[in-house]
Amino acid sequence: MRSSLFLLILLAALAAVSCNKKNDKGGGSTSDKDKLLDSSLFYARELYLWYDQIPTTFNPRNYDDPNEVMEAIRPYSKETGFSSAVDRWSFAVTEEEWNDISQGIAGDFGLGVFFASNSDLRVSYVEKASPAGAATIKRGWRIKKINNMTSISTNYVDAIVDAIFYSSNGTFVFGRDNKADTTITLTATTYVEQPIILDTIYTTGNGKAGYLVYNSFLGDTTRTKQAFADIFTEWSQEGVTDAIIDLRYNGGGYVLLQDELANYLVNSSGNNQVMEKQVFNKKLTSWNETTNFRKKGSLNLSRLFVIVSQNTASASELLINSLRPFLNVQLVGPSNTHGKAVGYFGYPVEDWLIFPVSFRTLNKNNEGNYFDGFTPNAQVADGLDKNWGDVTENCLAAALRYINTGVYTQSVGTNGNRTGQTEIRELLPPNKELGKTRFKGAVAGIRQLP
Repeated sequence: MRSSLFLLILLAALAAVSCNKKNDKGGGSTSDKDKLLDSSLFYARELYLWYDQIPTTFNPRNYDDPNEVMEAIRPYSKETGFSSAVDRWSFAVTEEEWNDISQGIAGDFGLGVFFASNSDLRVSYVEKASPAGAATIKRGWRIKKINNMTSISTNYVDAIVDAIFYSSNGTFVFGRDNKADTTITLTATTYVEQPIILDTIYTTGNGKAGYLVYNSFLGDTTRTKQAFADIFTEWSQEGVTDAIIDLRYNGGGYVLLQDELANYLVNSSGNNQVMEKQVFNKKLTSWNETTNFRKKGSLNLSRLFVIVSQNTASASELLINSLRPFLNVQLVGPSNTHGKAVGYFGYPVEDWLIFPVSFRTLNKNNEGNYFDGFTPNAQVADGLDKNWGDVTENCLAAALRYINTGVYTQSVGTNGNRTGQTEIRELLPPNKELGKTRFKGAVAGIRQLP
């Protein structure tokens, strides 16, 4: 049914606008460009979840490319109960760019950074196959100098973003605990991201806790599925009774990988029950789809701990929402999650793919619309001064403490300082800017033209 409907949309589009010529991002004649822009809007009027809010006077030719058109329709996404438009995500990229993004191919230094305090910039993660990984840079190292920039503070976020994420070369001075500072020069190269950063098992007072740091639902799906199978087989063999899934920097990705992970984490009571519902606009009700759990592995959890932050988005939030009807899902982290309660497919328009938000997601209890994000059960600052797996890292320590004692402590700030809510709140805006380079989305796939 979906293919037939999509074909009808396609034929109507072809009749309305002759989209039969290729166009590159900056070239082509004016008429070719206009056709590309007109086509982008035409599809949006069919596919956008809030299509009926786009004004009839909206002129796509006021914009330079399909991505600008997608960004321009975002304000037309009002939802009951929310004072402003909720869409922050509709976008478009060339097919070539999407191929790199979806396969986890990057071309930067391969490290993330966040502020632990106003003047303390820390490495948040390192991609193993990246230049930073090859240089053995570690999470928790403090960045004291970038090129000639010695004033490393929240006042210079834009300059820091440019130097770390959009430069071909950079020289950094890193501070390391109990070691001398080290100077490292990095050159950006192409590498493949490895979304599983760490998996390990801890012995607790009540049994064993499995810990998985998962950084993205994008990448090689076959490889990731096999990694899940290996990890959860080991957890079952080792008698894991609690699970801690660290999604603090996971901005989402493929829904099919969310489904895979959810099937390992759900308990037996959820087997064959509703996992998620995709609900499209009124024009596309025949596209509405329900996915049920198909339990994998033998873990039979009663509760699940998820480490989150404002960078936890989309497919990561879908995982939380899908499991809540069946598990006691405990959230630990510095802030609410991102709040992306919707998803999209990619739709080809010439040599572009447009991603207008196309469906909302609901769980078994029809719960969704979490555009303000999920609130953590324990507000705990990101322990940026500690490496992955360090049991004294704030968020991991809080989850393990609850497993052992049944309670969380007070809110914990940077470097273990308690009652750090003011500090956490002050760091959200600059760290939001530093996290913008991460993909945030729940992608249900690419709809190829019939």
